[in-house]
Amino acid sequence: MESSGSVSLPPSPAPSYTFPFLSNLSQPSTSPSISPSPSVASTALFCLLLSLLSLLGIVGNLYTLALLLRRRRGARRRRSGAGCCLGPPCFGASSPSLSPSSSPTSSSSSSSLHLQVLSLALADLLYLSTAPFIVYDSLALDWAFGELGCRLLLSLDLLTMHASIFTLTAMSLDRYRAVADPLATSSSPSSGLLRVALAWGLAVALSLPMMITLHLEDVENQQRKICVPAWDEQSSRAYLSTLFCTSILGPGLAIGALYTALGRLYWVSQTQPAWAGGSTYPPRAPRPKVLLLILGIVLAFWACFLPFWIWQLLPLYQPDVMGSVPVGTEVTVNRILTGLTYGNSCVNPFFYTLLTGKRRRSVTGRQGAVVGRPAPLCQKSSSLR
Repeated sequence: MESSGSVSLPPSPAPSYTFPFLSNLSQPSTSPSISPSPSVASTALFCLLLSLLSLLGIVGNLYTLALLLRRRRGARRRRSGAGCCLGPPCFGASSPSLSPSSSPTSSSSSSSLHLQVLSLALADLLYLSTAPFIVYDSLALDWAFGELGCRLLLSLDLLTMHASIFTLTAMSLDRYRAVADPLATSSSPSSGLLRVALAWGLAVALSLPMMITLHLEDVENQQRKICVPAWDEQSSRAYLSTLFCTSILGPGLAIGALYTALGRLYWVSQTQPAWAGGSTYPPRAPRPKVLLLILGIVLAFWACFLPFWIWQLLPLYQPDVMGSVPVGTEVTVNRILTGLTYGNSCVNPFFYTLLTGKRRRSVTGRQGAVVGRPAPLCQKSSSLR
């Protein structure tokens, strides 16, 4: 979470380190040379903007969930209607041969993609649900949600951040496998669900240390409480460095390698004839629009979270630089970068809607090419039951 208006530098020469997902972590300063916290007007403006971002993001992600559920019901109706006509009129004079693009793997791959988009939308909704607590904490300058709220609410940031990037990594890996070897790709709903569950399981494991060590402490000489982890600076540096590697650096390298390989496959598909490959089913040409939409989600994640991480790691590795930063400036930067991370969850539904819509049109087009023109008659007859 962001550092609220009551955050200040410690009175000792030790570096002031701010955890990226905690409010009121640093101890208050008694030094008269440090500038005061931001004004009430700036705090009110921050709370207003954060509330608007949260509202827009929640509406957008709920729309994405409703869209996915509606398309899932439509896919079920199409599957149930496909069996109503099994004679030659359904397929014309002869059945088309099975190709990688018209195989059942295509619809199961679409189902796996929808599960991953569902996972991303749920992570965004959970993250956005913490905004009202940040707003209250910024206005009240006190933690009022108890130790249970301290453990759960502040750990949600870590949980949802890792769940999102792990799901994006799995999504990029699925796109690569679907392009590189479409017939060997196992994209059944159960395998897609397993990958999503694995992403969330790893996210929970990485957020557990924060959840376990968080507790409430009384602020010295002040009648208020703050939510802090029970570890020293060295432990916090090791933990935050690990989180940076698992949420930014590691997935970034993996996704970068996958998209480099996809770019190579796309170049080969455009320059080399299909019969030149040694395999029976050569890699199919990637669909640039789908890949660019997934890459857009990834780049939006990095653009919103990388500056935040740099700002949080800076006092751990460059304490002299942060020691001279006034409290008001520190809190203002924290608020701007916090708003940036919430803006990511606000923009994501735009990509989700385009991605699922693009995938649905491509799958529907392939099914229409295989089934032929009499297919709507089957769907209409099945709807009368």
